[in-house]
Amino acid sequence: MTDAEIRAVALATLLSIAPEVEVDELRGDRTLRSQVDLDSMDWLNFLLGLHEKLKVEIPEADYAKLITLNDVVAYLQKKLGAG
Repeated sequence: MTDAEIRAVALATLLSIAPEVEVDELRGDRTLRSQVDLDSMDWLNFLLGLHEKLKVEIPEADYAKLITLNDVVAYLQKKLGAG
């Protein structure tokens, strides 16, 4: 799966939780939660949605590594490549 495909899945997952998000305005290098104003429950739902769509385990210990959209894409790419 390419970075672009993973990014598309991540953005679709994000939109399913926060449909008001303007994905074209998101910066990949900025804190994702603050850009889209996600509370902790929405963030958890986002990560669970990624798990369901991509069949990738995201341990709670790794949540702190997922700060930006770029972080999320790189993390998922590594997990998918390792699987």
